[in-house]
Amino acid sequence: MNYLYIIVPIVLIFLAGIRIVRPTHKGLIERLGKYKKLADPGFHWIIPVIDRLFYVNITEQMVDAEPQEIITNDNLNASVDAQVYFRVKSDEESVKGSTYDVNNYQRQIVNLARTTLRNIIGTLTLKSANSERGKINTELHETLHNETKSWGIEIIRTELKQIDPPRDVQETMNKVVKAENEKIAAIDSATAAETVADGIKRAKIKEAEGTKRAKILHAEGEAEAIKLVNEAADKYFIGNAQLLRKLEAMELSLKNNAKIVVPTGSELVNIIGEMAGIVPLNGRKK
Repeated sequence: MNYLYIIVPIVLIFLAGIRIVRPTHKGLIERLGKYKKLADPGFHWIIPVIDRLFYVNITEQMVDAEPQEIITNDNLNASVDAQVYFRVKSDEESVKGSTYDVNNYQRQIVNLARTTLRNIIGTLTLKSANSERGKINTELHETLHNETKSWGIEIIRTELKQIDPPRDVQETMNKVVKAENEKIAAIDSATAAETVADGIKRAKIKEAEGTKRAKILHAEGEAEAIKLVNEAADKYFIGNAQLLRKLEAMELSLKNNAKIVVPTGSELVNIIGEMAGIVPLNGRKK
């Protein structure tokens, strides 16, 4: 039984000194208020009361800079908010710096981000601040990186969440944007109408050119036909016209019962024979 009085306190002291450090953290062990060593993830035992272990998160963390009113260069009150992503570097010096070199590094990062945003946006107009978000993020990141590297902090990235103008200014800007969009739509509509009209105009020109070409071809065809007729008349009609005239004279004489003497072998005899189906005789048989 006497052994129990010794064993039980020892067991209780041992259990009280057990500490487990997760992979997401590093530990700082202090003995009597003085830094002793860095505790890596895993099992650790410290002397109760004499030693203390402080956990430091080494994973990526995020803090919100909280919305604030900032007066821009054109004297407008803009509501600005940003987020900062960071982590404590895992080496011993960085872990010690995040605990011993700064008091509550998360709150310090928030205050530093808010001050930096006021300095940057205060030199810009509201319009330029909205259009140069990338530049603001870059300047904010560089400033925070330079100021926090001695704390063992790595600034991973910064994100500007919002730059909102006052309500009345926002309404005015919305009206301007709406008017600009309507203007662009009107210009596009006019351009489309002009394009359609130009297409119709070109189509009518093409149609007129086609009609003109067809008329020219038709006239040329008629001229060619007339030419051919004239050539045929010149070639075939001149000789036959005299014969036709003789036939007409003979027809008129026959109607009056007049006697006509036609020389043997003349063209008129041949024509009359062809008309009557008679083959003329060259001479009388004796």
